[in-house]
Amino acid sequence: MRTHCNPNQFTFQAFNGRSVSCSFNGGHITSDSGGLLLREVEEGQGFIQRFSQCFTDLRNPRFIEHSVYELVSQRTYGLCFGSEDLNDHDLLRADPLLALLCGKQDLEGKARRKMRDRGKPLAGKSTLNRLETAGSLLSDRPRYKKIVAEMNELEEYFVGAFLRTTKKPPRLLILDFDATDDPLHGKQEGRFFHGYYDCYCYLPLYVFCGDQLLWAQLRKADIDASDGALEVMQRLVKLIRHKWPLVKILMRADSGFCRDTLMSWCEGNEVKYLFGMAKNRRLLKRISRTMKKARVDWASSGRAARRFHSVLLSHAEQLVARSTCCGQSRVHGQGREPALRGDQPVGSGVRRATALREAVLRPRRNGEPHQGATAIPVRR
Repeated sequence: MRTHCNPNQFTFQAFNGRSVSCSFNGGHITSDSGGLLLREVEEGQGFIQRFSQCFTDLRNPRFIEHSVYELVSQRTYGLCFGSEDLNDHDLLRADPLLALLCGKQDLEGKARRKMRDRGKPLAGKSTLNRLETAGSLLSDRPRYKKIVAEMNELEEYFVGAFLRTTKKPPRLLILDFDATDDPLHGKQEGRFFHGYYDCYCYLPLYVFCGDQLLWAQLRKADIDASDGALEVMQRLVKLIRHKWPLVKILMRADSGFCRDTLMSWCEGNEVKYLFGMAKNRRLLKRISRTMKKARVDWASSGRAARRFHSVLLSHAEQLVARSTCCGQSRVHGQGREPALRGDQPVGSGVRRATALREAVLRPRRNGEPHQGATAIPVRR
């Protein structure tokens, strides 16, 4: 007979000498009990603790009730709970579980607290707003904004977390650069209409290494997709090679990043690259024979046919054209889908082209939806 073990209570790490447990008979206390699992991750890895160290607190400790770590924790857990607006924290500040996650003790017994704040151990929207709008400079700022953000440390936080959590040095790192839309539904500062995405949006820049986010930079939408990518690449390569000098790095991106400045820098710093290339009449004419062969293969077999064709553009640049022919294509009604990729030559012939497709291009195609889903919670 199978034994069913359904515990009625779960035990987590204690807090200030008090036990922390989860049960289902305590009544309505909070709607975000899953945050206890996030607390276990934070206790083991210390992501928020390290992130809070990127701020400098110039406030007088005798007159503050909420430390930088508590403010950052409250804002971070609020985003994890789906409460993106600061106005939501007027209700969340009274949540006992959120106070536990932030490491906040009960302040109700302190006589110096105002009556309206009794029973609300966490910070309100105004205090959190001062944290987010303090910036990196204190000149010409109100006297209440005394928390300084170290912007360089904040920008390098994600790559630093990646380097710390990766214990074994990898042989190859593939850095995926991607610019995606962040739609806007109001008249936010710096909004612009982007013709490709057909909406008012921002155009943030993301850099992923597999499932790990290395860079997230908010940008306006009236710029080129590759704007600032060179500077980001230079900083990432410097940080990565400082810890792993022998690691090989491959930069992978779509046609929006196929720019001469990026390719020239990669060639001069021993960084491989693989970019998509925008189609034009000249390139399509060069692969017309290959396209015809792919159509013949499809007509004879009834299956999707792929042909590869290499075109030498210069001594250091090379184009790989993949011709795909299938019965029903979502791109072209006649089933023609040429995909152009620009890369540094690492071999020659069909064998190299097949290796590129199987080892690099296919993971890129399958990885994009997952990267987009990963980028949603970090867009703010």
